[in-house]
Amino acid sequence: MTGTLFRKDISSTVLVPGEGQSAIGTETARAVAMVVGLLRRGESLMMTQTGAVTTAQGDGQWLMVQSAGSTGAPKTIRRSPASWVASFDVTRRQFGIGPNAPYAVLGAITHSLTLYAVLEALHIGCDLSVLTGLKPRSQARALKQAGAQVLYATPTQLRLLTAATTEPVPGVRWIFCGGGTLDPQTRAQVSQMFPTATLHEFFGASETSFMTISDAETPSGSVGRAYPGVDLQVRDAQDRDTRDIGEIWVKSPYLFDGYVDGDSPDTRWKNGYLSIGEMGRLDDAGNLTILGRKSRMVTVSDQNVFPEAIEAQMRAVPGVGHCAAIAVRDARRGHVIIGVLEGQQDDALAARVRTHCRATLGAQKTPRRILFVDRMPLLTAGKPDLIALGHQLEQLA
Repeated sequence: MTGTLFRKDISSTVLVPGEGQSAIGTETARAVAMVVGLLRRGESLMMTQTGAVTTAQGDGQWLMVQSAGSTGAPKTIRRSPASWVASFDVTRRQFGIGPNAPYAVLGAITHSLTLYAVLEALHIGCDLSVLTGLKPRSQARALKQAGAQVLYATPTQLRLLTAATTEPVPGVRWIFCGGGTLDPQTRAQVSQMFPTATLHEFFGASETSFMTISDAETPSGSVGRAYPGVDLQVRDAQDRDTRDIGEIWVKSPYLFDGYVDGDSPDTRWKNGYLSIGEMGRLDDAGNLTILGRKSRMVTVSDQNVFPEAIEAQMRAVPGVGHCAAIAVRDARRGHVIIGVLEGQQDDALAARVRTHCRATLGAQKTPRRILFVDRMPLLTAGKPDLIALGHQLEQLA
């Protein structure tokens, strides 16, 4: 038996505020109804990147989702219901969230973060507001009207939300943010917009689910300590525990079962521990700092460079929206970094970005050039689609 995702006495209501304003939200609500029907009957389901909800054959009940595929082909990830139910129970025990705390989601159900939040709400027995497809200002208004107390969102969604309005939403009590790095400016704006909310930034992946979660004591730049039930290690190239930079390994009851379709050379198992190729550092208190994917790390003038760290500093500059750091081969330096910003050509903004990166990261990690694109290609999770962006840059070159 692989467990069941729902209690049998669920009385949750799925709401689509602003009926007619958000056809996408209505479609998401229908998809939620299909998901509930399949899982309540004990069937397996597969959620595709196109939003299709299909039954899947096999022994027992399984939940299958497709990864976003930001740096490679999408993969189909299979997990047992029990692997998510275990963290649903942590939410109830650790944070005291019960059936009287309405949930809200902002993103597409094809993104595993949104799907997780939907299923957690229904498992706990909470009402759910589907705000998918609404403009950020309308989402903020709907959060208030629905009395939402629990919000799951990505950093991109929170940036758009706080940029759209400064009107406070006092009813929200818990915000869980994952899927990327939350910059200090957005964090401050979230605190102003949601004055009664506790913000918990977490780190995880479709394969691992929760790995760490932050709290009020988490130092700046860290994604927090190990999530309850998680055994977290950082190992060096000789497979030894280290307090220096190393590969992140995790053992927990939340891990996925395996890939149904696709594969990744970065995903490896060893003695019950799983690595997905993320690099980081643990401090003496157990706080984890994420540096980036091992597969994206490049050398620039003999220095190891993680493009993710550069992207974080680019986002910290006022006026920067969607952005990416792309490594390009260079005969003299090994690689150089090209910064890409969404928007019209703005030489003054480009200069501010390069000045800030030089001051915080040093000359070697500063983008050699800043390019502008009218529209950044994005994945369903709101992250830049690095493969599509690379094709755009080839055309610009």
